[in-house]
Amino acid sequence: MKAMVYRGPYQVGVEEKPEPVIEHPNDAIVRVTLASICGSDLHLYHGMMPDTRVGTTFGHEFIGEVVEVGASVQNLAVGDRVMVPFNVYCGSCYFCARGLYSNCHNVNPNATAVGGIYGYSHTCGGYDGGQAEYVRVPFADVGPSVIPDWLDDADALLMTDALATGYFGAQLGDITPGDTVVVLGAGPVGLFAARSAWLMGAGRVIVVDRLDYRLEKARAFAFAETRNYEHYRDIIVELKNATDGLGADVVIDAVGAEADGNRLQHVTATKLKLQGGSPVALNWAIDGVRKGGTVSVLGAYGPMFSAVKFGDAMNKGLTLRMNQCPVKRQWPRLLEHIKSGFLTPSDIVTHRIPLDEVADGYRMFSGKEDGIIKALLVPSGS
Repeated sequence: MKAMVYRGPYQVGVEEKPEPVIEHPNDAIVRVTLASICGSDLHLYHGMMPDTRVGTTFGHEFIGEVVEVGASVQNLAVGDRVMVPFNVYCGSCYFCARGLYSNCHNVNPNATAVGGIYGYSHTCGGYDGGQAEYVRVPFADVGPSVIPDWLDDADALLMTDALATGYFGAQLGDITPGDTVVVLGAGPVGLFAARSAWLMGAGRVIVVDRLDYRLEKARAFAFAETRNYEHYRDIIVELKNATDGLGADVVIDAVGAEADGNRLQHVTATKLKLQGGSPVALNWAIDGVRKGGTVSVLGAYGPMFSAVKFGDAMNKGLTLRMNQCPVKRQWPRLLEHIKSGFLTPSDIVTHRIPLDEVADGYRMFSGKEDGIIKALLVPSGS
């Protein structure tokens, strides 16, 4: 089969790889019909994620058709059109039993932290992802769901991570009616977090980014006020001025570890692999929220020893909430919102790229070229 393959930082391409096979009775093989490049894939692409091995196939957002099932699979059948959450999880451990699917204890040798994630390095279990023509889906009775007939493919795809994660970020904010919510980052997850904040009762939503075309999308799609941080000497001062000097009730960090940092931070991250980027966005969240407020962290972070303002967070009495999204837990409510017309996730899609051109897709997405916000990958024949 054709599959995207990692060859080193900033180097990806399409190669022939063996088609996946059933390795356990509860596996399924899925023919990928649609995948995508996620903003967090750029952490891998840039060499920021530890233990990203040459030959790995990325891709934790994908949907497809079941072409083979293991002997014990009961909930799926060949021919089913399925969406697959980015979490790989067993469904039965201590954490899964509590709905914490992203913290599953049985799918990753490094499970003291994260559970399993498709296509996201051996730090997250070493599972090949869906930027390929076929993918092996373990625990097939637990993770995938049959896509409702009425749901569009692109909308279903976005439910496998970006939409669910943005919605989860708004949930973690414990938004109460009338709250002012600031979202750092106007990528897909930030856009969905901002839109979801309204669904949870926000009275005001402000999105911060540095790219005007993404901020324009935040106004059109998420109905948000916007701030370009490059237009202000100090974005925190601007956010305080915009909130009566107090700060926002909730700040959602949808940026993660690759916010602009100093040279030392980038050397220790990219060159020495000692940390997963810089804490700029997280510190902005801590500084920009009011005393007693809530910071919700969605952006991907690796290990960091750079100065996070934890003392400020403590002295301000902040609530810090964070996790990888337990995707499937969000699906029932999201399906209601989509069916009722409150959300059309595919409105943020800007590009459809053939899998054979994945290298160009990564270059474009990394460089923020051609107004790109969300790129879908289409395998040949799909």
